[in-house]
Amino acid sequence: MTRFALTIEFDGGPFFGLQRQDNGPSVQQAIEEAARAVTGENAVLHSAGRTDSGVHALAMRSHLDIAKPFEPFRLMEALNAKLRPAPVAVIACEEKPEDWHARFSCTGRAYEYRIRNRRAPLTLEKGRAWHIARPLDADAMHRAAQALVGHHDFTTFRSVHCQSASPVKTLDALTVSREGDAVIVRAAARSFLHHQVRSMVGCLALVGQGQWREEQVAHALAARDRAALGLNAPPEGLYFVAARYEDDKQERTA
Repeated sequence: MTRFALTIEFDGGPFFGLQRQDNGPSVQQAIEEAARAVTGENAVLHSAGRTDSGVHALAMRSHLDIAKPFEPFRLMEALNAKLRPAPVAVIACEEKPEDWHARFSCTGRAYEYRIRNRRAPLTLEKGRAWHIARPLDADAMHRAAQALVGHHDFTTFRSVHCQSASPVKTLDALTVSREGDAVIVRAAARSFLHHQVRSMVGCLALVGQGQWREEQVAHALAARDRAALGLNAPPEGLYFVAARYEDDKQERTA
């Protein structure tokens, strides 16, 4: 049995999330079915993170255990052939020791949230960014975001359906920058709560539009109450961009 680490890119629009769902198609289902067609085996996909319906990934790290002998490149090519035309691609594949685990060996995760801040409607990025027509003050958003960096109880920014044992997390970085008419929010941590990034972005967007004062983000955090949340950003602007592992040559940084 060989453990293959996969780096996966996908458009989350057609899927009900990364993890298998009872009510619709998932990225996991698509890859497992491709693996079964290639190998004849019922391999189970394990991934560094979970994504909701509509959320995308540039470099999700996952693994499959395959008994049939394969060169990593040949496995990647075979999986991609079976995945077409689904918007899922394996962009890297390598062998790993059996004690390496895509989820439990992961030491850091990074997300990016893309806002397109312009009057005109989206065309090429429809379903791949949050369109906000009202002007955003990205500098104010960045200043407000710094109240969330560090070790905190993120109950306010946690979905009621979150399965994490504790709402306490350490947010390593949260930045907001403007690139033309795009406003990009980047978040990095060892792990995140369900909806944490989208909830943080939603509140920062209220600051950017002048509907919240900058200090209200800190107040929402201190409330430790989901009712204090101002807004949960939609899923289509969120991207999983990196998973970090010790001594991992496939590591990417956000």
